[in-house]
Amino acid sequence: MPTYQYACTECGHAFDQFQSFSDASLTECPECGGKLRKVFSAAGVVFKGSGFYRTDSRSGSSSSTSSTSSTTSSSSSSTPAPASSGSSD
Repeated sequence: MPTYQYACTECGHAFDQFQSFSDASLTECPECGGKLRKVFSAAGVVFKGSGFYRTDSRSGSSSSTSSTSSTTSSSSSSTPAPASSGSSD
């Protein structure tokens, strides 16, 4: 069920209201009885978290990540100095 924002034109009281799509808009302020108006924001839907961008699920970005990790693993395998110094004690 969507949440709508309302503001009173007379007293300035602002509040959110859960309403079904089929419900009529509210017209009377619960605080003063004045006329209400709907408040519209810039974005109706905001997606947060991972998985919402084109690059999150593309196979091309995962291959570049795997090439980066293979480079990292090859550089870490070329420096086994801490492991060999620990076994020589």
